[in-house]
Amino acid sequence: MAVQKLPPRDKLNVCFAHPSYRLLERFSLRETRMHAFEVRSHDELEAVIGEVDVLLISGMLWRKEYLELADRLFFLQSISAGMDQYDKAAFNLRDITLTSAQGTNANSVAEHALALMLAMNRKLHLARDNQRARHWRDPISPLTLRENELRGKTVLIVGFGRIGQRVASLAKAFDMSVIAIKRDLTRGTQMADEVLTQDCIEEAAARADFIVLTCPLTPETENLIDERVLRSMRSSAFLINVARGKVVHEPALLEALRDGRIAGAAVDCVWDEPLSAVSPMWEMDNLLITPHVGGETARFEDALLDLFIENLDRIYEEREDLINLVC
Repeated sequence: MAVQKLPPRDKLNVCFAHPSYRLLERFSLRETRMHAFEVRSHDELEAVIGEVDVLLISGMLWRKEYLELADRLFFLQSISAGMDQYDKAAFNLRDITLTSAQGTNANSVAEHALALMLAMNRKLHLARDNQRARHWRDPISPLTLRENELRGKTVLIVGFGRIGQRVASLAKAFDMSVIAIKRDLTRGTQMADEVLTQDCIEEAAARADFIVLTCPLTPETENLIDERVLRSMRSSAFLINVARGKVVHEPALLEALRDGRIAGAAVDCVWDEPLSAVSPMWEMDNLLITPHVGGETARFEDALLDLFIENLDRIYEEREDLINLVC
């Protein structure tokens, strides 16, 4: 963490850098007396970076060469949880404090996962199709065609960090059993009835009514949900992906859905985004797609600003316990 003489807060130049978020609009409502402005592109950021003291930025706009141009920068708050694009050694060398947004959208992503579970279990995607077709389905239908309840079901949560644990908490409120797949079995396991390592995923998949993916994309998790795991799943089970598209082997998932080997899937992310208009995924009745909006709620900008202002306060109080401190 940087230790240096800081400018008065009412003299700060605060820059928000993101292609679309409405950070400046929300920040202006807080009456902080700090001067703030917004940029939406690489060119706009490059033109002003030398005058910026504090930067709240998306990883998609950050370039490592900006560090040499950032003569006044002393604090960068990333909008994302992943920090691979930032050269930590270079930030340390320049005495620039760097923090991440890890966990900021944990609740919203977890709620989205639960919403997808409920939607698939209550067949809301099919109900909407029936509504458009003006078709009133006979509610007294065969058991396999009826809606279902979450109570008594088992959810396998792959990745048991903040999002996964929040999913578990919500699932418990519906009287579900929770199996967790986790790297470190020594901590953060309280919400799970059973905790396993990744090498047990096939065995765990065979016992689950839902598999919910909340893990990061790493070399170990890329294509983790492959044909073997999908074949291990029950024919009545659902796959829910609020992690990253490439955690799932997409061709294998499409084959499993076409063949009816699993009941369905709901995905908030795909291999290539935005999803191509010619993708076969659009036509699948047992697949529900949302456009990577799990964390993009109306509360998101304010949650980011809460984190940003709290960390800025701690810097001015010369505290070392910044939230999500990277360096």
